[in-house]
Amino acid sequence: DSKTYTLKLREGIKWSDGVPLTTEDVQFWYEDVFLNKELTPTFPTWLTAGGKPMEIAIVDKYTFTVKFAEPNPLFLITMAKLGYNMFVLPKHYLKQFHPKYTPKEKLDAIAKEAGLQAWYQLFGAKGGDTSGWLQNPELPVLWPWKAVTTHTATLQVMERNPYYWKIDPEGNQLPYIDRITHTLVENNEMIVMKALSGELDYQERGIGISDYTLLMENRAKGDYRVVMWKQGVGADNALYLNQNVKDPVLRKIFEDKRFRQALSVAINREEIWKLVYLGFGKPRQASLISGVAFYDSEWEKMWTEYDPKKANELLDKMGLNKRDKDGFRLRPDGKTLAITIDFASGAATIPDVLLLIKKYWENIGVKVMVRPLERSLYTTRCQTGDIEVGVWSFDRNVAVLSDPGRLLGTTTDGPWAPLYALWYTSGGKSGEEPKGDIRKIYELWDKAKSAPDAKIRDKYFKEIVNIHKRNIWIIGFVGELPQPVVAKNNLKNIVDGVLWDDTTRSPKNARPEQFFFKK
Repeated sequence: DSKTYTLKLREGIKWSDGVPLTTEDVQFWYEDVFLNKELTPTFPTWLTAGGKPMEIAIVDKYTFTVKFAEPNPLFLITMAKLGYNMFVLPKHYLKQFHPKYTPKEKLDAIAKEAGLQAWYQLFGAKGGDTSGWLQNPELPVLWPWKAVTTHTATLQVMERNPYYWKIDPEGNQLPYIDRITHTLVENNEMIVMKALSGELDYQERGIGISDYTLLMENRAKGDYRVVMWKQGVGADNALYLNQNVKDPVLRKIFEDKRFRQALSVAINREEIWKLVYLGFGKPRQASLISGVAFYDSEWEKMWTEYDPKKANELLDKMGLNKRDKDGFRLRPDGKTLAITIDFASGAATIPDVLLLIKKYWENIGVKVMVRPLERSLYTTRCQTGDIEVGVWSFDRNVAVLSDPGRLLGTTTDGPWAPLYALWYTSGGKSGEEPKGDIRKIYELWDKAKSAPDAKIRDKYFKEIVNIHKRNIWIIGFVGELPQPVVAKNNLKNIVDGVLWDDTTRSPKNARPEQFFFKK
């Protein structure tokens, strides 16, 4: 009935300091972290069902059960994506930072000395939250490598975990590589320059298809090869029109699907495809990629034809048919219809794409300002709904049921419904209550994620896809791109065709623990 799951820890696994992994670590995480309101003020939605959090019961040294009040059939696939720092924490180490085992007054004093406000912040920094292993090199881990410097270091160093639990078919313990270093650089251009000069052994993040020609021309000089993976990305740079935009006049315009349709058909995707993406990938709408669950060929093509005439007709029918002295359309309040597109600075292709978007949209009378923001500021403004149009990839396609955040709007770096999503994730305590089709999406997702029957679940999720097809809140240009990977010629076991996506935690799904240097 998808309510009860029995999970087993593999016997013999040890933390990186040699201490055995047992269900004591599960019990510690559940009772002392998950159920502690200071450490877990709100439960992750995927660990709740029927409005109630899961319950864990310890069976023996290596077995435990997870029980939900209502069916939670997506628990396993979501755990595969999100559960990398849940269910087990090293009790033998972290208990020294928990008030159940160490006096709270002592912990608060240590926290203040470290510049923190309270014990729970200290606990998180020492390893209780998802980035703890980066902040604290002393934290025992289960992963192939462990940090030996902090994440704030200019040169971050990771060394192999001597107790990592995987071996190769011949019995050799993994990982093969003893030491990995990450160098902090200013921007993506520096990454490419380091590749060209032969300073990188391996890199895929921060490299885009716009770098392909330069990388290919300098392979011999840098002593590397370029391996091509496949992005699980339906649109490399998608435009997310914020349905919670603060300007009430602009919000009403954004809410009219004719406006979004007009903006979409005003875009010459063929030109973007050839000029910016060098003919790689294919022109398409922001939609799930071919070959994955819930791919929809109609959605891929929806409102993608280049038709400025139709765009102008749609805007005129909306009543946006008056112009200012510069030829831009006027809003109902008499102001010039102007849109600001914000993006996180650093991505190589975004400025080139947005220059073309600005040209296309201004050709139909919509004034456009393009504004780069530092990434953390961009993310913050997305979450608060202070962005009019945001730019991010339409990613997380490969296993969409494990993370449907793009379609729900809960992944807010693509801010098409940030305040509606906050209402949904907070159980109505924050944000804005949605209406119409957006409200319907949340209702359908609640049904889908609680349906034990896969056919019924798929039916609900397909309807979510159909709602997106009708509305086009997210406008894409080019997707299904290859992902260039730079690898030194002596670095082996890197295969072609790996699906590169957030849901697969790439490059984890390429098994870096099996990469090796050929002598």
